[in-house]
Amino acid sequence: MPDPDKGVTVLSSTRPTRRTRRVVAATAGVATLALALTACGGSDGDDTASGDEKITLTVATFNQFGYTDELLARYTEDHPNITVKQVKAATADDALANLQTKLAAGGAGLADVEAVDVDWFPKMVLQYPDLFEDLSDPELDGRWLDWKVEQATTPDGKLLGYGTDIGPSAICYRADLFEKAGLPSDPDKVAELLGGDDATWDDYLEVGKKFTAKSDAAWYDSSQPLFQSMINQLEAPYEDPESGEPKDLKSNKEVRDVYDTVTQASADGLSAGFKQWEEDWNASFQKDAFATQICPPWMTGPIEGNSGGVDGWNVADVLPGGGSNWGGSFLTVPASGEHTAEAKELAAWLTNPENQTAAFEEAGTFPSQVDAQASDAVQSYTNSFFNDAPVGKIFTKRAEQLKTMPFKGTHFFDFQDALMDATLNVDRGEDPQAAWDKAVQTANASAGS
Repeated sequence: MPDPDKGVTVLSSTRPTRRTRRVVAATAGVATLALALTACGGSDGDDTASGDEKITLTVATFNQFGYTDELLARYTEDHPNITVKQVKAATADDALANLQTKLAAGGAGLADVEAVDVDWFPKMVLQYPDLFEDLSDPELDGRWLDWKVEQATTPDGKLLGYGTDIGPSAICYRADLFEKAGLPSDPDKVAELLGGDDATWDDYLEVGKKFTAKSDAAWYDSSQPLFQSMINQLEAPYEDPESGEPKDLKSNKEVRDVYDTVTQASADGLSAGFKQWEEDWNASFQKDAFATQICPPWMTGPIEGNSGGVDGWNVADVLPGGGSNWGGSFLTVPASGEHTAEAKELAAWLTNPENQTAAFEEAGTFPSQVDAQASDAVQSYTNSFFNDAPVGKIFTKRAEQLKTMPFKGTHFFDFQDALMDATLNVDRGEDPQAAWDKAVQTANASAGS
């Protein structure tokens, strides 16, 4: 998942397949400690709990993954000697800072199970493979989508994460605001309005100009998710897949074209200029501030949570440029834990198809498990808040459009973070070229160049 400032949990996991690229070793320093998440367990240092020994396993999470207290209590019912404690980071940035700091110190103090966002995974986990348990298990082969597994695999074939959710994106929109602006509001007609199966970002932005000409609302909430979605449609935005080396951002035409498109749309008045997860963004849902939102499945929960009393939300089965996966996480097992065998079993249980289906029903987190996606529970699921949109079928179709997964190496997160900040600064009035130059400087510094 991205970085919501929600204090809700995110657990993730995935099964890896072999990748032929080289992973660059970790050389950079790490951020300061922002959150302490401690692993609880026995004091004997054994990997497995003996007999009737009572132990506590901690699961460190962020964002909304749909793992309820009731779900965790079920695990204890089946494992009477194990209590599961979920530790929720105040923000995803806090979770990342905690992970960075403790990995740099050798992994001591990490939770028994640590959730890691897909964009952090190469930088945090693949750089420190010896600090995580190999989760490979022949009995779990075929549980996950192949590309989800690949994202968590080291070059020598170790599986370092079990996949939770994925983020195949659609367009969520305010049907009532569309109607007031004289635009179609039926989901099928909205999808057609935006270009249908052949939708382009130009189509989306042109409709936005028509909307804003007849409305006081902006077209979308922020330039950051627009930039994120467009970058996720590129094959190798920031690094060479073979060497893992960063590309020269100054001469990176693909990325600069995306940046120029996004910042021009901001200049055209299409962005509301919010930063997602901040308080003004949370409050904006009650103020008719914008009409559309790039919408991976996990976003449906925050939209509903922030939009109490607003009845106009719906989901259109469309995304400009085809498929784009935004977010998704993994559950990892740090090798520093005192009960790694039990932690592996817990991580596998949390990411089985049944529990990922339950998480989807609870929080909209679309499962990365093949059987869960095909289940009747997912395929028949509708979201009453979104006017009974058939979100199970919509996000399944969106997932089928994911033809290209971008290469994300150890530099991806830093480069992406710098440019995402730049688009936000442009939203808030900074000159696009000046913001770009600062982002290039920040990205180069992170890469040591």
